[in-house]
Amino acid sequence: MESFGIQLEPLRAILFQIGAFLPRLLIAIVVVIGGWLLAKVARFAIAKALRAINFNVLTERSGLDGFLRQGGVAGDTTSVFAWLVYWLVILAALLIAFNGLGLTYITDLLGRVVWFVPNVFVALLVLAFGSYFARFVGDTVRTYFRNIKFQDAAFLGQVAQWAIMVFVVLIALDQIKVGGDIVRQSFLVILGGVVFAFALAFGIGGKDWAAERIEQWWPREKKTRNDDFLE
Repeated sequence: MESFGIQLEPLRAILFQIGAFLPRLLIAIVVVIGGWLLAKVARFAIAKALRAINFNVLTERSGLDGFLRQGGVAGDTTSVFAWLVYWLVILAALLIAFNGLGLTYITDLLGRVVWFVPNVFVALLVLAFGSYFARFVGDTVRTYFRNIKFQDAAFLGQVAQWAIMVFVVLIALDQIKVGGDIVRQSFLVILGGVVFAFALAFGIGGKDWAAERIEQWWPREKKTRNDDFLE
């Protein structure tokens, strides 16, 4: 009889562990289901709030929505924000559930992902407002030079817009910790190479072109010999 009780002892331990684990599992399931419902509500609320303040108009005018459509994204930037909020709530619910189950390794991994999502939010905001500002500056430069009858006004406006966009993209990449110093240093190297290539090309074969452009931009009044004689 005693040997039979000794044989049942491991089974009792297993049943005790299962009995202690089941309530935590049920709580985790409830937390995940509640997080999923809350995520759907949060996604709907964020999308409505952003459209109410015309955030979608800003992203459309900045060209960010067009860029997403060219990349195959079905929705606009507002939809991306709403989905990010949705998955942030889902991940937070999973974090709480796995933490309750004592799965520390998965909890640490999800914690890193959850802390990464806000950086994506900031990066998207930087891109949205930065691209809008870049387009505004480009249009302003283009309009100004057109008003003063300056040649290549469209080209100069495009240069101003893309110059600002380069710095906006660098700031966005820095927010999501992509590349870090390597990206910035690579950009500086590429920029220096492009400037050097333009300077070399200009110095070797661009003298006539530069003279023509300067003559178009700042035409000089040519005096005839009769004008000089009269003076």
